[in-house]
Amino acid sequence: MVGDDVDKIIVRMEHIEKSFPGVKALSDVNFELKSGEVMALLGENGAGKSTLMKILSGVYTADSGKMNIFGKEYSNLNPKLAQEIGVAIIHQELNMCRHLSVAENIFLGREKTNMSILSNHEMEKVAKAILDDLQIDIKPREIVGNLPVSKQQMVEIAKALSTNAKVLIMDEPTSSLTSKEINDLFRIIHSLKDKGCGIVYISHRLEELKEIVDRVTIMRDGKFVCMNDFNSMTMDEIIANMVGREITEKFPTVKTEKGKCVLEVKNLNAGKMVREINFKLYEGEIVGFAGLMGAGRTETTRAIFGVDKKDSGEFILDGQPLKINSVKDAIKSGIVLAPEDRKKDGLCTKLSIRDNIALPNLDIICDKAGIVNRKKETEMCNKAVNKLLIKTAGLEVDAGTLSGGNQQKVVVGKWLARDSRVVMFDEPTRGIDVAAKVEIYHLMNKLKQDGIAVMFVSSEMPEVMGIADRIIVMCDGKITGELSKEEATQEKILSLATRFDKKL
Repeated sequence: MVGDDVDKIIVRMEHIEKSFPGVKALSDVNFELKSGEVMALLGENGAGKSTLMKILSGVYTADSGKMNIFGKEYSNLNPKLAQEIGVAIIHQELNMCRHLSVAENIFLGREKTNMSILSNHEMEKVAKAILDDLQIDIKPREIVGNLPVSKQQMVEIAKALSTNAKVLIMDEPTSSLTSKEINDLFRIIHSLKDKGCGIVYISHRLEELKEIVDRVTIMRDGKFVCMNDFNSMTMDEIIANMVGREITEKFPTVKTEKGKCVLEVKNLNAGKMVREINFKLYEGEIVGFAGLMGAGRTETTRAIFGVDKKDSGEFILDGQPLKINSVKDAIKSGIVLAPEDRKKDGLCTKLSIRDNIALPNLDIICDKAGIVNRKKETEMCNKAVNKLLIKTAGLEVDAGTLSGGNQQKVVVGKWLARDSRVVMFDEPTRGIDVAAKVEIYHLMNKLKQDGIAVMFVSSEMPEVMGIADRIIVMCDGKITGELSKEEATQEKILSLATRFDKKL
């Protein structure tokens, strides 16, 4: 990299303002990015990070303010122009054509032709060169829909770099990656830095920032808070600037007496990833399921909830045998699941909070003729909103407009209306900010205090160790060990999570 280019400011945004009907999204925001640096853009959900980056990438136009990119001022960018001048964005929710090949996705809208005839050979050749340069083991002809999410993310990076991007915006890039894939991503980021690419890195996983980040820009409530060198700030200072107050306890816990066994799972088998699973859940206890991606944790929750058909096994609820052949059976018995992808599987984002809470509970709020009792419905919904402290202007607000933490509360709220006995969470804090995470932990503790058996799956080891009273570790579809809160360490959990030769 040419020495004169180091520390060169390639993006400068000053006094940026943006409003939507009834909402002031950005107010007097400043931001800058240098060549060859990683700038972490941090803030709670709703802080304005995505809005600011959509202005930089041409999706939105600022109401006022100045934006200078590579020494030239722009007032009205569009996505095509942004791409042409070297700005690329990789969204958290991947935007891929699943039925097309890797090469076709990389060159979508910029197809290479030979005398007006589509040149698949040329696109595959260039795609392979980009993938090889990134040391990514993906074949250009593979259909994107057949790839795991982690590899689709790598295709998005290759697509961005195929446009010769010199400003790369990454929004929650590690949310679906394994530890090895995260290391591969960091290797790619360091390589891009060396080539002079400026990277904007948005993440709620603050512990990973030390591996790659040079500077930090923090936003709160649509406003610029501060910009500093990463090494000049402690993690507590970063969090305090993000939320506007000091978070004294990242993993709040409550002590309760361990009660009777609520659910026992015996010899559960379902497909290839759930094999001979045995465990018990008790009142007054939170059980965390740890393991690497692909260990079978999500598949276990889906088999218990009746989403995936079990091949064999028994369920015993409050001492009585229980048959679960469908989701309906699980819900009626009081076993419920807050799924990993809450937007796809847990919520109807286009419907209101009222509708989301009421839909799975129609058997409770309808009379014998099947007519909804509006009074019962309103009482049920208000009770859920008040009990879980869901931040909303009212029940008619669309669930999709809520922050990640409040969406998770709506998912849980619809189940608590049924007096559920077992609540399972799959990656309950994925994609939500540090303050919202603490709210979810308080919610889990409240369920625990109410005598509800709580089970959760998490890929964040500090979270499992901080919240769980007992930790069950899985590897390759089987349980490989169990640890109490007191004896659990990251080394012990990781050892069990990689023990392919010992399955209980």
